[in-house]
Amino acid sequence: MPEPRRRKLVPQLVVAVLLGGLAFAVTVQVRGNDSEAYSTLRQTELVELLRSLDAANERASQQVDELTRTRDELASSSQQSQAAQRQADKRATQLGILAGTLGARGPGVELTITDPEDDVNAAILLDAVEELRDAGAEAIVVNGTARVVAQTYFVDEGDEVRVGGRTVTRPFVIEAIGDPDTLAEAMRIRGGLLDRVENSGGTLDIDTRDTVTITALADTQDPEYARPSS
Repeated sequence: MPEPRRRKLVPQLVVAVLLGGLAFAVTVQVRGNDSEAYSTLRQTELVELLRSLDAANERASQQVDELTRTRDELASSSQQSQAAQRQADKRATQLGILAGTLGARGPGVELTITDPEDDVNAAILLDAVEELRDAGAEAIVVNGTARVVAQTYFVDEGDEVRVGGRTVTRPFVIEAIGDPDTLAEAMRIRGGLLDRVENSGGTLDIDTRDTVTITALADTQDPEYARPSS
């Protein structure tokens, strides 16, 4: 091929390559236009146009990266919020059980105090509750109706005993949720509840249970003196 003709073809090949890259990069734009219009542009104009498109693509890529990071951050934040919500719900449930505002279920013991001479009084029932708490009881109820919490009081009323706002009658049945073996063993400690009940002329039956269900809720009362600290 003669040298002059070869030199003439080189710019044409460059233009053809640039046009091909341009068509690939701006498919959407050129789809509705006549591609021959670009053949009238000078080489420098095509190069500048491609640089402009490259810059636009770079900005679009940066925006995609930013949106991706935002999406990931939102997903992470959502997961953290969900985890925090689950933790808060779990904590609320734990406090609800301890405060007696929620029912409870779990392994534990059932204590039945039979008292033919009516000599088992409020003090002995209070001892039973304290010994159960010391042994790790997490929820306690007397006769299925009187939920025992921190504010619960025990008072003798004739032949009956008032536990908080509920009156309980004999036989006394105390259900407690906790480690069954630990709770049962605590009741049998020398000088403990078993001895006190027997010394009062009563009998104490201790049954371990795989499942103890407590549905009674504590009687709530508005505090007279205490107020939120903030």
